[in-house]
Amino acid sequence: MPTAKVHRIPTASPDDVSGLAAAIASGAIAPEGILAIFGKTEGNGCVNDFSRGFAVAALQALLRSHLGDAADEVCLVMSGGTEGGMSPHLLVFEVAEADANGASPALAVGRAHTPDLPSEHLGRMGQVRSVAEGVRRAMEAAGITDAVDVHFVQVKCPLLTAARVREAEARGATTATSDTLKSMGLSRGASALGIALALGEIAEDALSDAAICADYGLWSGRASCSSGIELLGHEIVVLGMSKSWSGPLAIAHAVMADAIDVAPVREAIGKLGGAPGEDTIVLAKAEASRSGLIRGKRHTMLDDSDISSTRHARAFVAGALAGVVGHTEIYVSGGAEHQGPDGGGPVAVILQSLADCARVSLPE
Repeated sequence: MPTAKVHRIPTASPDDVSGLAAAIASGAIAPEGILAIFGKTEGNGCVNDFSRGFAVAALQALLRSHLGDAADEVCLVMSGGTEGGMSPHLLVFEVAEADANGASPALAVGRAHTPDLPSEHLGRMGQVRSVAEGVRRAMEAAGITDAVDVHFVQVKCPLLTAARVREAEARGATTATSDTLKSMGLSRGASALGIALALGEIAEDALSDAAICADYGLWSGRASCSSGIELLGHEIVVLGMSKSWSGPLAIAHAVMADAIDVAPVREAIGKLGGAPGEDTIVLAKAEASRSGLIRGKRHTMLDDSDISSTRHARAFVAGALAGVVGHTEIYVSGGAEHQGPDGGGPVAVILQSLADCARVSLPE
């Protein structure tokens, strides 16, 4: 029976893989067991954030030195932007053989890659369906049969560049937008709706091209989508609970109603029988509310012409969550189109040493 391990490793720069290399050299991490790596890099998180690609290249070089071509199967999800006090770091998800006496159900991890997405499908139902199919394959890989046991789905999705738009037009196709920055939101939004479709949160007949990044009443409570220039397809990682896995790790999720709504996060930690602390792993989405208000008070994140609102939101939410868990190595991704309610977003917490496994047990 497999067991999941999650390693949080600080980084000194986007290409700093020394911590991971040391963990592999010491035997703390077996490279052949690495399923996925999430990373927070200190770029701007926008179209021209090449810190993400820089990090991916460095990680791929290290992994290929150990795994050869099999390194290409590892999902590398780099999220740009560590504004405020958020600390750049890596989260390494590893699978190993479980101890015969390990607790079950336990954290389960599944992954999937989709084919390259034609540019004319980005931000449209073609992308929604592609992501939904990938999520289903990742669930199967994780041994999760019931969508209720999925607590977080991380998708790295592509964006449009001027060259990609021109290539589509040369084939006689049209793209949802020619604005490369807007394409990031459309890609995240379509990917989130694909997750919602796969998890049964939204029926397919409620979705359409016109609804993407328009009808924000449609959202997933377990989706986290990050777009980047460094890929053309999607890298999908499903995190949940499964009786097919055992071990000391468990995951729960919550939905923040707004940027300061940390009570549901505390409740999710409580469901796992733990207490917030240095060992708590936090994954979250953040965005500036479109109303321009937080609990009736005006914010100016949408009015800043110098700094993208996604950068403000990442810093704000990371600070709020750091106050809960007491550390700053928090994975907060900006841009939450269809990922939680307006101004809020999904959050997942992973903890060790459950005090009460019954609280997260699965139905028979």
